[in-house]
Amino acid sequence: MSDAAQPSAAEVRAAAEAVKAALDRHLDAVERRSGEDDRAVYDAFNELAAAAEVYDELLYDAYDEVTPFEIPGDDSLPAYNGPEEPSALTVLIRRDYAVVEPQRLLAQARRVAEPDQGTGAGDAGGPGGAAAVGDSVQAAVGVIFGEYEPDEIASRHKEFGLEEGDSTLWVAAGDELPEPGEWLATPFDQPDPEQVVCRFDVSSVFDEELDDEDDLEVLGPGS
Repeated sequence: MSDAAQPSAAEVRAAAEAVKAALDRHLDAVERRSGEDDRAVYDAFNELAAAAEVYDELLYDAYDEVTPFEIPGDDSLPAYNGPEEPSALTVLIRRDYAVVEPQRLLAQARRVAEPDQGTGAGDAGGPGGAAAVGDSVQAAVGVIFGEYEPDEIASRHKEFGLEEGDSTLWVAAGDELPEPGEWLATPFDQPDPEQVVCRFDVSSVFDEELDDEDDLEVLGPGS
């Protein structure tokens, strides 16, 4: 960055004052909070985070220095603002898998597609059965996910040559169910974050964070 583009000392100072003011507003909101999901606390938190981010950027641009603060991202949900007594729920689930053993996946799919003893050619074992799976991982995926419930696949993923990635479950509240077929064209549109009652995330990144904390304990002062 050129000297001409660098923020002035006055701009950095003003940003620092904005952080101080945001800190005061946040503390005041926390002291006056009316409940666990107080909107004023949430708004003050976001204002403080935004002010700290601006100050951090200006400080770096002007002086090549940083703050010790970690600015939170926008992946957290806002305060719940849905119905107090919801009469309908929407559950969104995403699970990621890596296909680490394609041959195992293919073998399981062929086994599923084989004809049951005594069945005719018109079912899974006839045309379009095991022979149709062949060496196609895509076809094998269709067979496996068509045969087993998602929860069973999650619990037995290693048997199918799969490795778990991140997963999440969101539960959103509503006043009534949508009309039949209303959302089938776009089933995975994100719900209104303010109507999400709860979410549960599973990721290896959480385990890495715990490992880092353990490392800090081992490598801390006196080690």
